[in-house]
Amino acid sequence: MSSNTHARQAEEAPERYDVVVVGGGNAAFCAAHAARENGASVLVLEKADEKEAGGNSFFTAGAFRVAHDGLDDLAPLLDDPEDERLSATRLPAYSREEFTADMERLTEGRNDSEMTRIMVDDSFETIRWLAGKGLRWRLLYERQTYVDDGWWAFFGGLALGTVDGGKGLVAQHTRVARDNGVDIRYGARVVDLLRDGAAVRGVVVRGTDGEERTVAARRVVLAAGGFESSEEMRREHLGPGWERALVRGTPENTGEVLRLALEHGAASYGDWSSCHSVQWDAGAPPQGGERELTNQLTRQSYPMGIVVNRDGRRFVDEGADFRNFTYAKYGREVLRQPDGRAFQLFDAKTRPLLRVLEYDSTPITGARAESLEELAGQLGIDPTGLRRTVEEFNASIDDAEFNPAVRDGRVARVSPPKSNWASALDTPPFYGYTVACGITFTFGGLRIDPESARVLDTVGEPIPGLFAAGEIVGGLFSDNYPGGSGLIAGSVFGRRAGGHAASG
Repeated sequence: MSSNTHARQAEEAPERYDVVVVGGGNAAFCAAHAARENGASVLVLEKADEKEAGGNSFFTAGAFRVAHDGLDDLAPLLDDPEDERLSATRLPAYSREEFTADMERLTEGRNDSEMTRIMVDDSFETIRWLAGKGLRWRLLYERQTYVDDGWWAFFGGLALGTVDGGKGLVAQHTRVARDNGVDIRYGARVVDLLRDGAAVRGVVVRGTDGEERTVAARRVVLAAGGFESSEEMRREHLGPGWERALVRGTPENTGEVLRLALEHGAASYGDWSSCHSVQWDAGAPPQGGERELTNQLTRQSYPMGIVVNRDGRRFVDEGADFRNFTYAKYGREVLRQPDGRAFQLFDAKTRPLLRVLEYDSTPITGARAESLEELAGQLGIDPTGLRRTVEEFNASIDDAEFNPAVRDGRVARVSPPKSNWASALDTPPFYGYTVACGITFTFGGLRIDPESARVLDTVGEPIPGLFAAGEIVGGLFSDNYPGGSGLIAGSVFGRRAGGHAASG
């Protein structure tokens, strides 16, 4: 269809809303809530069927990175204020300055400074806003603490999450939206934007019956995710070999809404050549969508052990930093190894430190053995190479005190080094877990005005009627990512997009 045809259909469309939101994850629902509270009639269009809905948000742990002043700041938000662990919790403040510094450090300064400022400054108030809507919050004890001298010690600036993780996040968003009069339509694939001259005035939607219909709107918010589920786009933008990556989340994020916006004159922005990718169970479904285990298929306790390839060689510094600050870039390092596979190894001393939800889940791709040679045989690792690596590693560890709750400086002085939490792999039984690269979301996307979340065109001017939020937006992340910052970014800019779409 031509743009002129779409303009005519916008005038004749049988359905009209003030705001149409494209997408059904966290950012989309934040936009819908904000638009609705500003008096707009709102329609959410979700590409997936209802039983497969929720975008990437459904597959997360529901962790939100937020600037705060410590436990007293977060306690009033918690769903269970009587949790007996609170009296023995050590949760340091995480300042705006620290959050900003982590963003700049991990992206090596390639983050958009104004987007970062707004995300950080709005983070705590946005959480309070969502709590006021009825979203339920908890502290992430099982993911973000180690017990230190009888205290639950939080680490890495990340403490807050939604009750029942990503599943709970989507369920709560959906309930709040429906209770407040937001219409939600599933199986609704947006195939074009309606234009009235320069302005976007609605969408063309293809339903499950294959028929195309038009929905007119005063404003449209795009929150349909990136392109991580498209093998073609991964090869094009991330490079050869990325077709082998396993999709962690929704299989529906195939980039067509992103491409559609670019075809309508939106500017691309950010780092299109990198992404969020983690160490993921090698036996997981390659195209994602594992809705029962969701985030339990990630393997994030690697700082407590060593990671080797099929040759038995280490290739990353497992203890370079808290896992919150390394996990999103180590997936690509696994992808670069022979067969795109690696092995996380632990012994009887470190196995009890692993995350229960991840390493005690079933099914799991791994093995247990009484000797390293036997473990190597079960996992397909070269036993000679592994023995050499482990002997050199064990012999290189200094005598600093081992403490997983802090950066303990217990170094293994090998190449690559292990900068913290080095523990000799010497006590049977031994445990190994096979991991692949699990891609979460892509960092390149649309350019927005950070204040209003309006989509900008290629000369930097707002496209009238068009807004965006969530993983479809570029500019915040490059090469790496602080854990929990994706959901808070989607919430902050989703709220701004919906509010400005309703009132602008």
